[in-house]
Amino acid sequence: MGNAHDVAAYILTKTGPLSAMKLQKLCYYSQAWSLVWDEQPLFDERIEAWANGPVVRALYAQHRGQFTIHNWPSGDPAQLSADQKATIDAVIDAYAKLTAQQLSDLTHSERPWIDARNGVPPTERSEAEITPESMQSFYTSLARRNDTESV
Repeated sequence: MGNAHDVAAYILTKTGPLSAMKLQKLCYYSQAWSLVWDEQPLFDERIEAWANGPVVRALYAQHRGQFTIHNWPSGDPAQLSADQKATIDAVIDAYAKLTAQQLSDLTHSERPWIDARNGVPPTERSEAEITPESMQSFYTSLARRNDTESV
């Protein structure tokens, strides 16, 4: 299994430079959909429910203070399998057209972020974990709903 740094590096090779917030959200959605489609996580690093949406603290520690991220030298996309890359590619295709703010707003409307914050006001700090179980449960139900609607 790769790690969050490998995922971030791969995303940047596919998209080019991104804002730190957008990179964080694309990593989050890559993890979420891997849990649904591949039934396994892309990485083990913890995802936290911050005020601007989900954040992988391990990534934040490296990009802190940067607005735009051009590359991710501590990640190695070669550590990811073809299936993992296909999952990330599908996430990029679905979500990269949204702005960082739109992605943040979207996460704020979804149960994993809402439940992890457990009543903490949206603008307040929180380091609560968004668990893989909550992500898998929510996005699996979303996938089933979308499958039903397309029939």
